[in-house]
Amino acid sequence: MIEVWTWPTPNGHKVHIMLEEIGLPYKVVPVNIGQGEQFKPEFLAITPNHRIPAIIDPDGPGGKRFALFESGAILIYLAEKTGKLIPAEPAARYLCLQWLMFQMGGVGPMFGQYNHFAAYAPEKIPYAIERYTNEVKRLHRVLDKRLSESDYLAGADYSIADIATFPWVRNPSRRGIDLADYPHVRRWHDAIAARPAVMRGVEVLSENQRRGAMTDQERENLFGAKQFGAR
Repeated sequence: MIEVWTWPTPNGHKVHIMLEEIGLPYKVVPVNIGQGEQFKPEFLAITPNHRIPAIIDPDGPGGKRFALFESGAILIYLAEKTGKLIPAEPAARYLCLQWLMFQMGGVGPMFGQYNHFAAYAPEKIPYAIERYTNEVKRLHRVLDKRLSESDYLAGADYSIADIATFPWVRNPSRRGIDLADYPHVRRWHDAIAARPAVMRGVEVLSENQRRGAMTDQERENLFGAKQFGAR
């Protein structure tokens, strides 16, 4: 059974959804990032980057225990392990990986920076908020154009590219986005949100979703100097 060291964030939800879609049994190991559990030795032994998610597969390559971090790498690994949700034909496969990298290098980091400066930063910096607001909108336009041409990001079939991107696009109002302005993204979003495996995946650890204002301790654990200490 695969261990998933995770928390209910968009990057965590990618792996929850993937495991639900492919039907592999898994065990959730919560890593409460607000409480600083990402800095515990047992988690650092899996990922020196102290970021969720990470997995341990007791039946990894060669039948050996295998630990892996980085959500995009985990999605590729699970897709190749099961032969699901990644195209086999080379051109289609590279399109899938292209849009997966688009999420990893663009959607995730830029949406995350918007979230930080608009919602969490102790000082509201107009330049930063404007910069990342514009970038979030630009990335939505890129997605909308692609999805005007194709049912899913990699083509006609649902894939890990969609699984990676969906958790960041859901809850658009948190980023000041109205999906009515991006009708092809809305069509895609609604189709994915209706999938039973997706519904199950986004419920993993949902009872731990933070509600209300962030405490000083949570702010320190997520954004403070502890992030940058030598380990």
